[in-house]
Amino acid sequence: MTGVSRTRLRPDLFPANDTSSIATDAAARDPVAEARAREYLLLSALLVAPPKQTLLDQVATIKGDVSTLGMAHIALADAAAKTSEASAGAEYFRLFVGVGRGELLPYGSYYLSGFLNERPLVRLRQDLARLGVERAEGVFEPEDHIATEFEVMAGLVAGRIPGGDAEADAFFRRHLAPWARRFFTDLGAAEGSDFYRSVAELGRTWIDIETAVLDLSR
Repeated sequence: MTGVSRTRLRPDLFPANDTSSIATDAAARDPVAEARAREYLLLSALLVAPPKQTLLDQVATIKGDVSTLGMAHIALADAAAKTSEASAGAEYFRLFVGVGRGELLPYGSYYLSGFLNERPLVRLRQDLARLGVERAEGVFEPEDHIATEFEVMAGLVAGRIPGGDAEADAFFRRHLAPWARRFFTDLGAAEGSDFYRSVAELGRTWIDIETAVLDLSR
């Protein structure tokens, strides 16, 4: 759907010489699962850190269509083409870091309990441990950052994290469905949002699509 390779989106997870089982034979992969994983990785890459110019340039090449998701892709590509690394970085700082704290706190625990490091984070850590997902060395961000949760979803959907569709669906319902849409609504309405307003629209659209698909599968 995005047309941007996962190596471009998350080179820390998928280096150019990646030889993992899901990277060796494109024909053997489920194209829908691959497209879903790329969508999660795209959002994760834009939310985990200020985007580099190389990422912005790649995002600017994303194509769309007349569907709701396609129009969100077009808007994001247009915004990326008009944004520099410096301006996107300054916006990221205002929104998510700030002096003391940013305008938004992109953590599940905060959205679900009003506080950081509360029960929602504990439940997430229990599920991550069960799935065999460990914190990377040198990473101190709480695991309930939305970028991290999207990264886990990408791994589950693509098969990089074992568990199949059942685990992916359960993870989405438990850890993203209760709060992710509200976060993207807040991001879109934030005073400091410019480039990230288009990220918010894509995120809200994507969460709505995933939620609708899961509801149909019940």
